[in-house]
Amino acid sequence: MIVDLQLTESGTSERLAARVHRVPRGPARPEFRERLSRRRGRLADDLAAGRAGTRYFPLLSVLAPVMTQAEGEITYPGDPMCLYAALSVAVHRAVRDAGPIAGAKHYNDFAPEWTHRPSRDYRLAVDDDGYRPYGTQPNTDQTVFDPRVWDEKARTRWIRLLREVRPRVVLISAVSPAHRYALEIAGLVKVEVPDSFVVLGGRHVDETIRLDPDGTVRGDPSSPVAVIAEGKVPRVIDALVSGEAYHSLDLLLRALALAVDLDTGWVRRAQVADCLAGLLREEGEAPGRSLIALLDRSEVHAYPQEGPALDLESLPSPYAAFAIRSRFPIFDDPVTGETRRTAHIMVSNACPYHCNFCSESAKLANGLKKFRNVAVGVALVCEYVGYGAEALFFDDSVFWSGNYRDIEAFCTVLADLREGTDHDGLLGRLLPDEQDHARLRDLTWGAQFTVDGLVALHKTEESARILRLMRAAGCTYVYIGIESLSAQVMDGIHKNLRRTGNQSWDDKARRATALVKSCGLRVGTSVLFGLNGETRASIDETIEGVGRLIDDNLVDLASPNILTYHPATPITRLHGMRGKLDYHSPRVDNRKPYIYFEEAFPGVVSRVLDEDDLWHIHRETERRWGGARNDSAVPPADA
Repeated sequence: MIVDLQLTESGTSERLAARVHRVPRGPARPEFRERLSRRRGRLADDLAAGRAGTRYFPLLSVLAPVMTQAEGEITYPGDPMCLYAALSVAVHRAVRDAGPIAGAKHYNDFAPEWTHRPSRDYRLAVDDDGYRPYGTQPNTDQTVFDPRVWDEKARTRWIRLLREVRPRVVLISAVSPAHRYALEIAGLVKVEVPDSFVVLGGRHVDETIRLDPDGTVRGDPSSPVAVIAEGKVPRVIDALVSGEAYHSLDLLLRALALAVDLDTGWVRRAQVADCLAGLLREEGEAPGRSLIALLDRSEVHAYPQEGPALDLESLPSPYAAFAIRSRFPIFDDPVTGETRRTAHIMVSNACPYHCNFCSESAKLANGLKKFRNVAVGVALVCEYVGYGAEALFFDDSVFWSGNYRDIEAFCTVLADLREGTDHDGLLGRLLPDEQDHARLRDLTWGAQFTVDGLVALHKTEESARILRLMRAAGCTYVYIGIESLSAQVMDGIHKNLRRTGNQSWDDKARRATALVKSCGLRVGTSVLFGLNGETRASIDETIEGVGRLIDDNLVDLASPNILTYHPATPITRLHGMRGKLDYHSPRVDNRKPYIYFEEAFPGVVSRVLDEDDLWHIHRETERRWGGARNDSAVPPADA
């Protein structure tokens, strides 16, 4: 059926000719089965004749960066975990299926060039700049392009890589501030390798084209679908994946492999839909709530996936196929002074809080999912230590979703392992090398909490006990989102929830940071300017309040951030910015003072702040917070 794609920001429907396909499960059509058999027979003939090169097709995966220059940026360039996680199922199944065609089960005849994971020596030798050569027989890590900054150097490197590899498929992941660069990256693919099939996913796609709980496919004026349909950008994207798309991406890649022309080795776009439908009939919808959208010149073909509930514990670990390159300056080796190799780790998919400015809320992720068994989290830690991790940072918005029972169980087992007590043979199975045991004993890590979660009514003593358990298990750093120290700002945020008596948010923030410090842990904090109710007075109140926490040695690191609008967040609607966000124009005036703040661009920062406010925040935080400000390259205030 042909439906209107709902544009939720405008409250109206605009005709984008979206055709929604709900493919019932059942026996595949005879012509589909015949195609598979014929293709496999053809490939067997090719292999027998020594034409074995047709077994795999090259592909590249890209994390689109949010920066165009590194000067003054406070962004911590971590590993591209959103990309690694999205690829985890597809890469795992491809590697497992690699080998002689006669033994292939997951792929019929063609398969992505994901044939083997990086070796131990490779993992321990990688650099931290994100660059990796593709090579003649690439491991899975070498199929990733992670430029960190999108500038002329990265553009030249990308063009050179495209000409060298000539990928049949390119997979791009992007958050909203990176969307314009994702489109440029895709555009270069179409110039250099016109027949390559480009798939776009990531947080921006998740927020702007999605499957609602009622089964409606909804779009946003800033979605790739809308900006392409309106002619604002060229048609450089062939497909989109959104939502819990781990299995859906694997499904799409298998459809693309079946649509590869056996003579030319390129994907025949006209056959992708039939191949996708054939797989869906045989196997049913993929686990999780997701959406596959195929784009052609006249319409969008949307394939909603509402399969079995997604189990996070069943997913392969994101680093299984990729090397750990990140180095977080908060984790310096006290002996050598070198920054430790730091792995990112998550045990949940979203935040249990519903802050109106945040795109990590469970409301936007179709509910909160997390590991049900803490042993899985412990095993993941051991796995990453085996990959060379010397430090870990738990990227969950709230550590173990704030469940103290889970935190206690996790830390108890991890502390025992660090002391040499082998729970269920984990050390023997995952860390067979003594060098790995040494890294585990010396492992340091950090996690995130909320002020409310730490100092809720009658909870302070329990919080202290949990923090001490974390310290015993190797935790050295806790990151807390203070956001603002102005009451008029915090009253409008779904964060200051447990209010008792006349206790102010300022008081609670002081108690929370003091509690963490009393347990022997360092404290980092995030401060967000531009929320509803923000004024110059509230800005100064927050800067001074955080300055006092620094003066009293309660905060070691403070990160100043500017509110930038995400398409699906409530504050975007509250501020009247739905339908007005430009995340697609190829060039923006990304200048000072915007470059001093993560993901800040003209036109998408909070409308309650003007440019003079940004300069004021930049200069005053540098002056008042001094060396505690999270910026290793802050220029002088008069720059």
